[in-house]
Amino acid sequence: MSDLGALLRKAREQRGLSLDDIQETTKIRKRYLEAIESGDHSILPGSFYVRAFVKNYSEAVGLDPDEVLRLYQHEVPAAQKEQSAEPIPVRAPRRVKSQSSERMGKIGFNVMMWCFLILIFVVVWMFVINRDPNPADKLDQKTPITDASQPPTDNNEGNGTSTDNPVPSATPEPTQVPTTVTFASKVGKADKYDIGPEGTHKLEIKVSGGKSWLEIRVGGAGGEKLYSANADDGTVETHDLTQTLYVNVGRADLTEITVDGVPVPDGDRAGSKKLLINPIVSAGQPTDTSDTGETGGAGNEPDSVTSE
Repeated sequence: MSDLGALLRKAREQRGLSLDDIQETTKIRKRYLEAIESGDHSILPGSFYVRAFVKNYSEAVGLDPDEVLRLYQHEVPAAQKEQSAEPIPVRAPRRVKSQSSERMGKIGFNVMMWCFLILIFVVVWMFVINRDPNPADKLDQKTPITDASQPPTDNNEGNGTSTDNPVPSATPEPTQVPTTVTFASKVGKADKYDIGPEGTHKLEIKVSGGKSWLEIRVGGAGGEKLYSANADDGTVETHDLTQTLYVNVGRADLTEITVDGVPVPDGDRAGSKKLLINPIVSAGQPTDTSDTGETGGAGNEPDSVTSE
């Protein structure tokens, strides 16, 4: 045992400490502590660790570590810089992306986001401008409501002559021709519909879903009043269509207008609608209507005249 080891051991025993206690205090392995006490420094990691272990041991047993190292410097090797057995080469951190590539990536992301927002705006805008708020108003009003066409007329009806075969003396049984509702013209604020074929027709107006103003007059807005009231829900008005009737409804979406069960277009919207229901009374010719009173909402305006 060396003099240094004997000193440390004596100090430890005077304090009543075991090597296990010193190991717990200094965190130095017990076998290294035993080597220091025995003076066998060969099993220690190196001269630097010998000085460090002796210093920690001295402090743990209450001795002045600097004085101990000075007195027993012949037993403790001089301090040397310890080099690691296998120096680990230090590599410069590799940048995943250069500054320019990061900048370009941010710019590309921003451009993509703006393009996406612009695309959404364009799609919404196209949807709004292409949406038809009143699809019923754009109905081809030149086309009859029913599939049946009007009865054919003689090609030379205007001059009263015909090149066709003479009509046989035996008159065949007349066939039932379906009712047609055909848009004829715009008279003031009213839409004029011709009702064919010639004969008796029945106009029916139903109010459902709420109250609606309903006015029915003969010939036009200034004609004889047949009905004029704020009609209740469920009201049904029927009239024989022997002459032109003027119909004014306050809520077209709550009103259903039919002639012999064939619907008359009224726009079907939450607003007023004015119509002239004009029956055909002679071959291919509608009746002449009286003054409609539709010019500027007051006064009289004659119906359009059909040419022979």
